[in-house]
Amino acid sequence: MDKTVFPKGPIGIFDSGFGGLTVFKEIVNLLPQYDYIYLGDNARVPYGTRSFDTVYEYTKQCVSKLFEMGCNLIILACNTASAKALRTLQHNDLPEGKKILGVIRPTAEVIDQYTSNQVVGILATPGTVNSQSYLLEIQRFHPTIQVHQQACPFWVPLVENNDLDSAGAHFFVKRDLEELLARQPEMDAIFLACTHYPLLLPLIQQYAPPKVRIVSQGTLVAESLQHYLERHPEIKNRCKTGGLLTFYTTDQADEFDKKAEIFFGQDVKSKFIRV
Repeated sequence: MDKTVFPKGPIGIFDSGFGGLTVFKEIVNLLPQYDYIYLGDNARVPYGTRSFDTVYEYTKQCVSKLFEMGCNLIILACNTASAKALRTLQHNDLPEGKKILGVIRPTAEVIDQYTSNQVVGILATPGTVNSQSYLLEIQRFHPTIQVHQQACPFWVPLVENNDLDSAGAHFFVKRDLEELLARQPEMDAIFLACTHYPLLLPLIQQYAPPKVRIVSQGTLVAESLQHYLERHPEIKNRCKTGGLLTFYTTDQADEFDKKAEIFFGQDVKSKFIRV
């Protein structure tokens, strides 16, 4: 019955633009056997400053397109979409036999493993910070952990423009880190709650105190997906294997490919898609 009603399909990876490629890279490294479709909604980026309703509508349209393309499992490799749209999509918009996962819960579940004094920081876009999603998820799993957030509105534009070592990058990374650490100097772990931020990791490490552990999400999300598939063989069996990677963008494919290589670490050949 499953083979008839739910044929095997690729795993869908969705992001508002390029950032999700840093998560996708780690997923492919850990689970190379599956087929994947990556969809970046570059025509409507950024999501981080948009309203809950707008992010939900945009994410719903892209997720629906991935379902139409045969995906039975979709990862929202975007913190803003995970914060503002995931729960509503899971409750109201899931076709039978389909699943959507985000990137916030995998981080919240294991955050206790990275702090010895139960004081952590979150660096994120204004939209993710304002959603309070990390505070709520971490409180649910680890109520004793103290969480401090810092919105970094200039970091994504710096990464998108490949200004990773410019004077502006140094200024904003140093300033935002100092503001975060000033709230609680005893903080011993900081989580990069935006998929763009790993590209600024050398600068972040330069300005963070040596005692502070800087944690990117990609590996956490990849390991969480692996464990999810092990726990849910009914979903795993609907994921097509073959190692085929396909990339789509809602904007110009040639422009996407130029920047995508920076995030994904290898050549990317994408196709334009209308959602």
